[in-house]
Amino acid sequence: MWSDIICPICGVTQHRLRKAVAEFEHGDEVEVIHRSFQVHPGIPPEGITQTQLSRNAGMTVAQMEAILRPVEISAEAEGFGDYHAIDRTLGPTDLTHELLAHATEQGKHHEAWVGMFRAHFGTNRQLWTLEQLVDFAGEIGLDRDEARAVLKSRRYRRQVEDEQARAQQMGAHGTPFIVIDGKYGIGGGVGTPALVRAMERVWAETRPALSMPFGEGDQCGVGGGCAS
Repeated sequence: MWSDIICPICGVTQHRLRKAVAEFEHGDEVEVIHRSFQVHPGIPPEGITQTQLSRNAGMTVAQMEAILRPVEISAEAEGFGDYHAIDRTLGPTDLTHELLAHATEQGKHHEAWVGMFRAHFGTNRQLWTLEQLVDFAGEIGLDRDEARAVLKSRRYRRQVEDEQARAQQMGAHGTPFIVIDGKYGIGGGVGTPALVRAMERVWAETRPALSMPFGEGDQCGVGGGCAS
């Protein structure tokens, strides 16, 4: 799943995806991997409110609320908890994704991604400056000094850029963007039932049906011969 931590549809979709995997019959054989896609690289470092961002894009407050208020309502109804898609501040997430890449390498992939979604949309927490990210790193069990050094060195910058380029090469124009088995894509936010159906369809198409043995009795082969 390609997404950005500040993408409101991504936050609720990752929650739905986790629920879908839990409901899917073969969910224990499904691995969810989060990948980076920065949607607002031009946001000033001091941050900007969702209302101002929408106005800058030519939307009225009423238009913004018509799009995002249902997202909040759905997220809360589906068990995410409090969901702040409108009353929040956004910032540039280049360093954010680099910390996520570092967390993944340190074995904290899901703790970092799920934790950031919950922190940002659940409490309107700001997670894009160096110190904000170092604090978060410590909270999920990463070494704070190492995290600070990694972010200052920009060690994961190219990896993050490559992940976004890969999604765009596959046809992604925004987030969320989900790819199943490397070849079946779902663009945009969809509900949990649709995600379950997608996994069922891909499973049926890519996993051969189990053969049912005749047991211990007589059998006839494909070539026409029969034997006891």
